[in-house]
Amino acid sequence: MTLFNDAPCFTEFKHAIEGFALPKRFTFPFYYQPHPLCQLAAKELQRYLDEQTQWQHNFGLTGNTEDATGKMFGVLIVKKSDNTIGYLSAFSGKLADKNVHQHFVPPVFDMLIKEDFFLTEQQAINKINDDLDSRLRNEAYTETKQLLSRYLTESVNEITQLQHSNAEQKKQRKAKRTSAKVTLSEHNFNALNEQLNKESVANKNSLNALKAQWKSQIEQLEQALLVHNNAIDKLKLTRKKRSNALQKKLFEHYQFLNIKGAKKDLNTIFKDSVHPPPAGAGECAAPKLLHYAFANNLTPLAMAEFWWGVSPKSEIRQHGNFYPACIGKCQPILTHMLEGMAIDNNPLLENPAAGKTLAIIYQDTHIVVVNKPAEFLSVPGKHINDSVLTRIEQLFPQATGGIIVHRLDMSTSGLMVLALNPRAHKGLQKQFIKREVSKRYIAVISGKVNSTEGKITLPLRGDLNDRPRQLVCNELGKKAETTWQLISQSDKVSRVYLYPKTGRTHQLRVHCAHSDGLNSPIVGDDLYGKKANRLHLHAQQLAFCHPITKAPLTFECEPDF
Repeated sequence: MTLFNDAPCFTEFKHAIEGFALPKRFTFPFYYQPHPLCQLAAKELQRYLDEQTQWQHNFGLTGNTEDATGKMFGVLIVKKSDNTIGYLSAFSGKLADKNVHQHFVPPVFDMLIKEDFFLTEQQAINKINDDLDSRLRNEAYTETKQLLSRYLTESVNEITQLQHSNAEQKKQRKAKRTSAKVTLSEHNFNALNEQLNKESVANKNSLNALKAQWKSQIEQLEQALLVHNNAIDKLKLTRKKRSNALQKKLFEHYQFLNIKGAKKDLNTIFKDSVHPPPAGAGECAAPKLLHYAFANNLTPLAMAEFWWGVSPKSEIRQHGNFYPACIGKCQPILTHMLEGMAIDNNPLLENPAAGKTLAIIYQDTHIVVVNKPAEFLSVPGKHINDSVLTRIEQLFPQATGGIIVHRLDMSTSGLMVLALNPRAHKGLQKQFIKREVSKRYIAVISGKVNSTEGKITLPLRGDLNDRPRQLVCNELGKKAETTWQLISQSDKVSRVYLYPKTGRTHQLRVHCAHSDGLNSPIVGDDLYGKKANRLHLHAQQLAFCHPITKAPLTFECEPDF
């Protein structure tokens, strides 16, 4: 790789690029097909990653997956002032525990510089954490907490036991009074009643004495704990204040240029956001690449990012695949950085259903069953109104009520049932809620499976920093269950039936692609695999009971792949 002194991270292509047409507009970073020059730059960078010996990072590609971590890399095609075409390279976050490596653009701000405010303040915060941990593990503190917990339990048990005993004695006294009224003289009855009243007072006094005894002991322990807890709370408050102040100061130092030379820091960029800048904002490859280009008078032409190494356990990243910039961290930053540049049109604003026909498989006065094409919304989106719902409203203007009972992902084709009146909607909705509707999907996955059937139970939740992608999360994820069967397979792909018991967003796509699922993304999955002519996922069979007649109905419709 050839480096130039005026822009040390500028790299000339090793391969001839005379036959490549330069892009007319810059890449729309959140949904794109990599430009051929970006693909070539990525291949050269990947070769460098395989051959370099300056640093060591376990990507998990040599069989050693223990402590292996994959990494997102980016390439930015740029033009110098003398019209020389080359590219810049970057990695997201840290690489081999460092922020700076030769051949890669530096971070917008390097927080790991020794004697800098970040590490200095971080050490002070770590000292608070150590003090806090020491207090939380203090032997006297833990013993007092345990004793208080035991006393609280024992006090409740003893007081409850005495209350029950007193209640039983009260019943016995009542029975004695009732019997004595009949059998004893007035004088003897009064004497007995006086004795029973004394017993009642004694029981109340013993209960009050027991409560007071336990209250005194518990209050002593609580007072002893209060001293510790006050100190702990003070440390936590100090840590919170210093952490927030450090975060704010750190965000002030992340200042991003755009092509106009305007600079904004993270605090300013995220000022209108509901949430503060997320952790790691500004450390992704895309903003690092653009900032370096603007700072060194290089003209950005096209950009692409790819994953290198094993996939994280929570999200799905395929080795060598290209990915768009993330929404949560990068969209606000890149919106500022790309201001004033000619950008490719956002393909997500184009109506994917334009010119497509919605085929009706079955209809009566209560329901309609359709075969939804791929790349066709089930319901109107944020920017696109055309959808299954709007088409049905046009075809059946007399339809009332909810109409939509269930949905398919925009990229998924296949069978959907819709209600034409409130009664039918209620009946169908009830079956879906009770999971009485049978659904079978056909998918072509890009790999071979090791068995003929199985069950996948990976819990899912949305990726807050990169919607609409989903994460596998055992702590916060919602239950998701898919049963599958092998139909056929070749050397490169497998055709399978998928039976979702639950209906989580992207459930089938994630369950196929994840390493703990089928470990093979669905062909054409542009989120969890590789883009193709379409997503090879089709809702092939749908079975339910007619919401009015209760007759069992089964519909089948074969895919076009």
